Amino acid sequence: MKKQKLFETIEQINSRVTEIRHDLHAHPELSGHEEHTKYLVKGILEASGYKITESNAHYGLIADLVTDEAARTVAIRADMDALPIEEQTGKPYSSREAGVMHACGHDSHTAIALGTAIALAEFKTSLPGNVRFIFQPSEESKEGGSIEMIREGALAGVDGIFGLHAYPYLHTGEIGYKYGVMMASADIFTIEIFGRSAHGARPHEGVDAILVTAMIINSLNHIVSRRIDPLHPAVISLGTIEGGKASNIICDHVILRGTVRTINEEVRNAIPEMMEASIKGICTSMDATYNFDYEFGQPELINDNKMVDIVVKEAKKIIGEEHCIDLESPVMGGEDFSEYLKIVPGAFFRLGTCNEAKETCVSQHNSRFDVDDDALAVGMKIMGAAALEFLEQKKP
Repeated sequence: MKKQKLFETIEQINSRVTEIRHDLHAHPELSGHEEHTKYLVKGILEASGYKITESNAHYGLIADLVTDEAARTVAIRADMDALPIEEQTGKPYSSREAGVMHACGHDSHTAIALGTAIALAEFKTSLPGNVRFIFQPSEESKEGGSIEMIREGALAGVDGIFGLHAYPYLHTGEIGYKYGVMMASADIFTIEIFGRSAHGARPHEGVDAILVTAMIINSLNHIVSRRIDPLHPAVISLGTIEGGKASNIICDHVILRGTVRTINEEVRNAIPEMMEASIKGICTSMDATYNFDYEFGQPELINDNKMVDIVVKEAKKIIGEEHCIDLESPVMGGEDFSEYLKIVPGAFFRLGTCNEAKETCVSQHNSRFDVDDDALAVGMKIMGAAALEFLEQKKP
């Protein structure tokens, strides 16, 4: 089929897709609670002729448009969950759920995938292969929803996959792409320090867990600055510290929680050992004890170069070469799309959503974050064109 016909269809349904995005934005749902989102998505897809596969364990779903079982199958993934943030954009479609908002653009990802699905369904009889849409829950959870979707067959029979993410650091009408490693692994850890309480006026009779913690924090920060090759970026960040009961009591228990980000598996595997060596040494010297729990999360997001070529080739035709930005360096944020890329070749790209006049240049995970609606058509066209280009290639 000619891609120009697809683009014309996308333009025709763009206002509807915008309304869908506003509905999703006004009704955000946290990880594991995407019920409204699922059933809105399901109804639209069924009306467009997709075969729906649901789960009893979560609100994710898989939608298939099968034209030829012997042909290639391309997948397009969208995440659906929101964040526990009180929205402050003041937009007419602002969140109606107290303390919950789409502060990372997943409403736009879902709307773009839906719009692409609607448009492709119009040409089912002329599609050069099969299309699968993966609507994934719980991307923002520490486990990531992609693993459960994969376990339930989301990639069964899939030959390639595409995904995108709203990006307020590029302007609407631009995309960002990256060959190879694009995003970091994302691990989490919990440290518990156990001391011994005493009166604040007699600190020598206790073991100050807060002082031990301060020494550990200092030591952990030196791991990246002094023990990791600076050519292999790594981040160790502490997000929470909890400890102490009163100003005149030596604290006997502190809990620290944080995250580690790397873009090198060797460094990733070495960091937990370095962290525990530091924690153990300090606790031993201060007569304290500890628990250290380290959980490996999503791996590095590594794009397939040939799949990136497809995205870039099609994007240049749609928005012009000057608007296709090579991001060159990976970022230390994590993304569970990486789990799909461990199994099938794929490409993840950034969709520019910054428009100063519409105040959509605010960073993600911010109470004033929003997406420029004009970016939706750009995302649909590039995603649809990339999917068609992949299907038109001969199956190995």
